[in-house]
Amino acid sequence: MAKVKTVWYCTSCGNEYAKWMGQCPACGEWNTMVEEPKAASSAKAASPARTRAYVATEKDARPQPLSQIDMSEESRFSIGIEEVDRLLGGGMVRGSMILIGGEPGIGKSTLALQIPMSCEGLRTLYVSGEESLRQLKLRAQRLGSNDCDCLVLSETLLENILARAAEVNPDLLIVDSIQTIFSEAIESSAGSVSQVRECAAALLRYAKETNTCVILIGHITKDGAIAGPKILEHIVDVVLQFEGDTRGAYRILRSIKNRFGSTAELAVFEMTGKGLREVSNPSEMLIPMHQENLSGIAVAAMMDGTRPLLIEIQSLVSSAAYGMPQRSATGFDVRKMNMLLAVLEKRAGFRLSAKDVFLNIAGGMRISDPACDLAVIAAILSSNFDISLSADSCFCAEVGLSGEIRPVSQVDRRISEAAKLGFKKIYISSFNKKDSFSQNDAIEVIPVSDVPDLCRRLFK
Repeated sequence: MAKVKTVWYCTSCGNEYAKWMGQCPACGEWNTMVEEPKAASSAKAASPARTRAYVATEKDARPQPLSQIDMSEESRFSIGIEEVDRLLGGGMVRGSMILIGGEPGIGKSTLALQIPMSCEGLRTLYVSGEESLRQLKLRAQRLGSNDCDCLVLSETLLENILARAAEVNPDLLIVDSIQTIFSEAIESSAGSVSQVRECAAALLRYAKETNTCVILIGHITKDGAIAGPKILEHIVDVVLQFEGDTRGAYRILRSIKNRFGSTAELAVFEMTGKGLREVSNPSEMLIPMHQENLSGIAVAAMMDGTRPLLIEIQSLVSSAAYGMPQRSATGFDVRKMNMLLAVLEKRAGFRLSAKDVFLNIAGGMRISDPACDLAVIAAILSSNFDISLSADSCFCAEVGLSGEIRPVSQVDRRISEAAKLGFKKIYISSFNKKDSFSQNDAIEVIPVSDVPDLCRRLFK
């Protein structure tokens, strides 16, 4: 029996090497080499021709001036789920490829099946490499299936999938998941770097040549990255990432990459017995849901993309029980929290170096908006003094290393969102220009200049 030749692939960029190296010369990443069988030369030569036999051919591509390119063919269509349409930039673009990633059980397959069920007249081919047809039928019944134009196929061989797609000619092709698909032209197991790369490239070619939308479901690694080579995220047009705790009810769908819209968007869903339900106003689930007079809780008026959100920030400050003080943050950058603690100690004189500090963002959110700095400081001080903050107050400003309260952008939209949800006071930077926001009689705008000024106003 002939010895199987192996090569080393970089999981980050997909380049091939004859031996293992600690650092990839192409992309510069460390410890990304994996060993896999080398594809036969005959199979490599046959792979493009075999794949192209199942797709519609077009005329030879020729260079064209930008001014003469026709944009009328770049049409969008709604998929019936408003939050996903907004996340995609106004609907799904024909001929695009979308990758949806997330932890097991978070709702990737549920969302993929809800799309053809929500959009009437959308001819869909749902290919499942993980579930049988009976399992798909049970899920569709649980979601309240109607007579949607959705065809299901349980298949893992790429050549068979492309052949059935050519027969059906669908408007939307869903592949669940890309890590279970393999091609006969590649001598390696499904889910390997070479299989994922070649299968995704073949599906992308099919999408572009037939003007068919393709949705890929992708697994993630234990580090939270989408499994397979990094080139998988490069070749697709849109990357959507599911976030949230699988034990909780709420899911967050975030746009990581979008060639047809903004990447600073998110959509919030609630997992119910009948599938994912859209949460049109996420602030209602993120604001406090507890009794009053609890210390260590503050509400931040933040922005995620173009959407204003009011989110609850929880803090607990206690004496260090094990000698070395602990610093822990869930949903917030722990280095940023340490910086804010240093500002409180240096600029305001609070002795927090000998105390444990814990920070938590309610709702399973992960935030990075600098406008949450003021709410984080208010929550920490409230827990340190064991004095509750007013339940009708919120905060919106950045904190600098000198202890100054710095202004943030789009403060007018943040104030309007807080007023709409019934808040009576909002603390902002005194350096915000008065013409940057309009006066609102429903809410009092309180300007603060630095951290000591905030303490005087909150704990006088």
